Amino acid sequence: MSETSVIIATGKRKSAIARVRMKPGTGQVLVNGRPMTEYFPREVLHMRIQNPFELVGAEGRWDIVAKIAGGGVSGQADALRHGISRALEKSDGALRVVLKKNGLLTRDARKKERKKYGQKGARARYQFSKR
Repeated sequence: MSETSVIIATGKRKSAIARVRMKPGTGQVLVNGRPMTEYFPREVLHMRIQNPFELVGAEGRWDIVAKIAGGGVSGQADALRHGISRALEKSDGALRVVLKKNGLLTRDARKKERKKYGQKGARARYQFSKR
């Protein structure tokens, strides 16, 4: 893929969806119009988002502009990581082996289990009384 093109990918986690636009640049990450460090409050989330770049040795080579909707802070960070991983794979097919081995291309299918009728929650039941 040419270095001047913009690569578009989508990442998902729980109910969060991240639309990622990746283009060659200096490593700046913008999330919903704000810098990543401002949008995500915890350092752990920053490390999780940068993980795909560190694995393939592409730190500071791509600029990311992402629009994220739905979910919570952690789910959004993981959705962004998934989107970045997919975009990196589109940029260079040889990176697929490394990303796949580290589980970054697999969509985490775990979601919140629905509440069942006649119960307090998904698994929790009302207390049973024999008498």
